[in-house]
Amino acid sequence: MLLHVTADGFLHHGARRYRCALGRGGIRAQKVEGDGITPSGRYPLRRLLYRADRLAQPVSQLAMAKIRPDDGWCDAPDDPAYNGPVTLPHGASAESMWRADGLYDLVVILGHNDAPVVPGAGSAIFMHVASPGYGPTEGCVALARDDLVALLVELDDSCEIQFSP
Repeated sequence: MLLHVTADGFLHHGARRYRCALGRGGIRAQKVEGDGITPSGRYPLRRLLYRADRLAQPVSQLAMAKIRPDDGWCDAPDDPAYNGPVTLPHGASAESMWRADGLYDLVVILGHNDAPVVPGAGSAIFMHVASPGYGPTEGCVALARDDLVALLVELDDSCEIQFSP
């Protein structure tokens, strides 16, 4: 199954269309750490993370795990754990997955820059919950929480997401 995300801010799944937020730099081919660009291309869905203290286990065929308070994601290009999960505190720059704002209550990890990891080519490209008003992301795709919950029911590890400029 293919999810298709277009530069006009919509995720298309079959006949359905969901509003989404994209990176502040739009969808572009050249992704660099910290540029706010959503990377164009086609990526596998790796797994689902969720906040068990805020919602019940989602219904999905994706591999999933609960987010813990000390979970992080390394965004330091010179660190061996770059673009991967870490335990906080970590010796290099890392984003906390345990957010107060609810944006990471549901997180689908996308297979961007992970096979192999190229230092500086972008980290933490996720599908997650959108902020109120669908404000821009740092490069991720974000949907309304209810839309993401509904979409997860249909996703499994054979699914891919494509970002088109």
